[in-house]
Amino acid sequence: MTDSRKILITLCTYNERENVEVLIPELLRLVPQADVLVIDDNSPDGTGQSVDALARNDARVRAIHRPGKLGLGTATMAGFQYGIDQGYDFLINMDADFSHPPRFVPALLAAADQAEVVIGSRYVPGGQVVGSGATRQLMSWSLNCYARMVLGLSTGDNSGSFRCYDVSRLKQVDWSQARATGYAIEEEILYRLKRAGASFVEVPITYEERRYGHTKLQWKEAFSAGWVLLRLRLQA
Repeated sequence: MTDSRKILITLCTYNERENVEVLIPELLRLVPQADVLVIDDNSPDGTGQSVDALARNDARVRAIHRPGKLGLGTATMAGFQYGIDQGYDFLINMDADFSHPPRFVPALLAAADQAEVVIGSRYVPGGQVVGSGATRQLMSWSLNCYARMVLGLSTGDNSGSFRCYDVSRLKQVDWSQARATGYAIEEEILYRLKRAGASFVEVPITYEERRYGHTKLQWKEAFSAGWVLLRLRLQA
């Protein structure tokens, strides 16, 4: 049976050329009815140009070219706005570096019948982390515990971006009020959707080490995210 749902996959990128050149064709193979939107922050390694080359040969590939490194938060919001404006039914967001293996995308879509927000989770039975160092795992664990405590979230994996959203629920949130410009955007999204009455489900994934390039998350960003989340709760 043909899947009639209108699906958008968003990738926020900065210096991910080697990854997207392989990832985008793989996503389109796995979910041929989907479109892929790359929001690129003027990557000096030519990520944006590589996406444009793919787009010239496949109408399912689109790109938003931003003038500089404006942050993950605003890039994610740009993807949300595009999905809303273009009338998509579901929006899948994921990292562009293969840390979120594309083979799990069909599982997220299958679970979209159960809840309005599907989280690809490392921290439910069946989920796991492979190839990530102890420091990175501690950072992730700390952020997740902190988000549950400060924002009252009950979900296990709050810092990961591998998710499927029902766009009709995204429409009900004023995303212009989002405060996080960096990695705290992932927890803020769940917090605002929770306050809007969204339903959640987590499906197990394997989180893997990025295929090419270097991680951009450091302790400085983690502490900054913690401060943003505290301010968000206090102002609420």
